[in-house]
This record gives sequence, structure tokens and C-alpha cells, in this order.
Amino acid sequence: MPELPDITVYIGALEKRILGQAVTSIRVASPFLLRTATPPISSLTVKHVRSLRRLGKRIVIGFEEDLWLVLHLMIAGRLYWRERGAKLAGKQNLAAFDFPNGSLVLTEAGTKKRASLHLVKGEQSLRQFDRGGLKVLGSSLEEFSAALKRENRTLKRALTDPSLFSGIGNAYSDEILHAAQLSPLALTQKLSEEEIERLHRATQKTLEHWISLLCEQTGEEFPENVTAFRPEMAVHGKFKKPCPVCGTKVQRIRYADNETNYCPCCQTGGKLLADRSLSLLLKKDWPKTIEDWNS
Repeated sequence: MPELPDITVYIGALEKRILGQAVTSIRVASPFLLRTATPPISSLTVKHVRSLRRLGKRIVIGFEEDLWLVLHLMIAGRLYWRERGAKLAGKQNLAAFDFPNGSLVLTEAGTKKRASLHLVKGEQSLRQFDRGGLKVLGSSLEEFSAALKRENRTLKRALTDPSLFSGIGNAYSDEILHAAQLSPLALTQKLSEEEIERLHRATQKTLEHWISLLCEQTGEEFPENVTAFRPEMAVHGKFKKPCPVCGTKVQRIRYADNETNYCPCCQTGGKLLADRSLSLLLKKDWPKTIEDWNS
């Protein structure tokens, strides 16, 4: 699903296209997408876009009269910039927001419709979507350490918990932990100060690297190939492929529809993390549902 780097690139592309523009019409094709009734979505018509921001893994578009459109793409939701009035043909096309210069189209692949759209009025109403996680970019080591050690969790779960860290999900947490040379199952309250500092540095550098790379790859175009699996990634989605650092085959821990990828040489001292050894963690520290992973 789109995470902090992907959402950042989306927002940059949207700012170039819709900031200061007025919505001319809104078309919602899926009854499952819109989760609010008041104010009505039609109230955005002829309203100008005043701001865009990221809120965790959500895209927030601010309009005149203190109206806020909150979009969560979840796993399979994607955005496309099309010619004005683009048709919403096919089940994947959920909604379109028409502007004088083009149409922003929301799609979602698959049969499980998890993407959501909320329209609220006022900053106070917007705060309900803020899970409270630390904004890692620009955070101090002390702030990062405090968030990390708030509860004794595995590193994988801590990094992907939106109440601890904002915008990090399954894909980039794998890359961060590989860069930090730390096991995904290391417990947060047992890390040394040096390991925490290493993780803090790896988190910021990894996210900054991916924002820069995705911006470079996108250029002036609208981001079309947003995916959690990229060839430049070191371990995420690279099961049985060689680690780019040491050449050891990347391993995985599987749970439901998700998996954690890691290099046993770089991260776990050569130890393989067997799924069957995680029974206690799966009960107490692993996400209970797919929504827990992707919130």
C-alpha cells in the first residue's frame, strides 16, 4: 500500500495540478467508498483547493470553508490524473474529481473494497484521523527513542504502528530494518542506545532516499506505478533473492496476506526466523487483522 514516500510524491504531483483549482464536479461510482454523509460530497462543487497534506498514510485535501477531504488508499487504491471528464468504466474506477485542467480518478484493484473517503468540516473534525504517531523526518533521537520504547514490541510491529510512527508500513519497515542491520523480531525495550541511534538514522535516511528516488523517477508526470514492490528495494518482496549487501538469500516470515523480509546474515546473525516460533508473538504483538497493518 502507499506509505510515507509514496503519499509524499502523490501530494507533490497533486499540488502542481489542483492547488488553487476549483472542483467542477464529483462522481462517486462505488457506494462503499464514501464513509460520511454530512457535509454532503456535493458541497465541494465550485470550492477551491487551499492545501494538501499527509496524515499518516492518508491524503488530506483542504478546501474553502474549512472543508477537508480525507482519502485512505489502503492496499490497492491508486490515483490517476486523466483528461477532464474521464469515464468511470469498470469496477476498479471508484470516483473522479473533475477540475478545469483534468480529472483526478481513484481506482481500487481486487474485490475487497477497503479504500475510504471522508468529508469533514473543521480542523477539530480532522483530528479524528490522526493516530498520533511521530513524524519521523525531522524528529530528534530523543523523540524517536521515546516513541520506540513506549511499549515493549517487536521492531517490525513498532515501526508499523501508526500510534507510534506516522506513515511507515510493511514495505519500508523491511527496508529500514535491513539498513539498520536489526532483526524484525528484536524487542524495542531491549535495544542498546547505539542500536536505537542506528535505527533512527536508518529510518530517516531510508525514507529520504525513497522520497528523492520516487520524485526523480516521476519527474513532472503524475505517479502511475505506485507499488510496494520495487526492483531497487533491498529485501522487501525479495524472498530467496540475494541480499545486495552480502549476497545471502533473503528470507521471510509469513502471516496472513503479509510477509516480513529480512537478510539473516545482515540482520539476525545468520539465524533463520521460523514461522512456528512466533506463536506467542502472533497472539500478543502481531496485527490481528489486515486493517491493523494498513491503518
